[in-house]
Amino acid sequence: MPTYKCPPYRCPFLLRGEHVETIVPNLSRRRIGVRYRRARLELGDGDFVDLDTAAATGTESSDTCVLALHGLEGSSGAPYVKSLAKALKGLPWDLVAMNMRGCSEEPNRAVRFYHSGETGDLREVLSHLETRYRRVFLFGFSLGGNVVLKYMGENADRVNSVVAGAVAVSAPIDLEGSALKIGERRNRFYMRRFIRMLSLKIEAKAQLYPEELDASGVRGLKDFLDFDGRFTAPLNGFSSAQDYWRRCSALNWLRDIRVPSLLINARNDPFLSPACFPASDVEESASLYSVFPDRGGHLGFPGLRTRDRAWHEAVALGFLEAL
Repeated sequence: MPTYKCPPYRCPFLLRGEHVETIVPNLSRRRIGVRYRRARLELGDGDFVDLDTAAATGTESSDTCVLALHGLEGSSGAPYVKSLAKALKGLPWDLVAMNMRGCSEEPNRAVRFYHSGETGDLREVLSHLETRYRRVFLFGFSLGGNVVLKYMGENADRVNSVVAGAVAVSAPIDLEGSALKIGERRNRFYMRRFIRMLSLKIEAKAQLYPEELDASGVRGLKDFLDFDGRFTAPLNGFSSAQDYWRRCSALNWLRDIRVPSLLINARNDPFLSPACFPASDVEESASLYSVFPDRGGHLGFPGLRTRDRAWHEAVALGFLEAL
């Protein structure tokens, strides 16, 4: 696996610490405002996803877009997505933010919703975008990063021809290891928050599909082993949480990636297991590049913006511009 050479990340001294590096940027980037134009894409199974577009400045019509995929319980309004939209200013590229099933403030129609390995919806979105754009760059955050890299490698000969490159940031490409890592005592704050958000979604779904979904006790679930075992796995055809994690981890397909792709994971990311920093098992790949700074937290990388870009955005966009 080739290493992408870029300026090193230097975390400000007063913002050091895996949790500070994760939380502070998330709070500060919430203030970023983005004007989106929303369009609904009807999916082949009768469900839908909403696509939010922030048009490039200074051009009437761009032939290139960055397709952003958010993380767990995120959306086009997530701070890291809005920050990317801001970072794109000055480039003649549109940002298209894909709101995964059930993540655009309106319940999706099917009883199931998105998960960490759902690449079928991404394929349909790309088929839609190829009618509008000549070139598409994929940009996945956290869960979305796993989806992007899984898509790029699982059927490498079927990657849409408009896809010119991909970036994944803070991607839990080892889903089982990362699920266990975030379940550790020191990460209890994050786990409680995710279970609370997912519980609200399950309860809303249960009201729409009372015969197919039982939400009783959902708020008492402790971790992803409980939640994915009870809901994510059976709703999506997996036999267990472990079966879901193992079959959907992008780690399985990294060596098969053929289109230039970049993985940016901070080694102190509180969500990522050691396997999320692949070395020998994917060294055969000539198309997957990696940047693994010692600091940065999860989707954090705090510090002064250069050309209105955070460090990880500057690295990622420099990689895509070179393509």
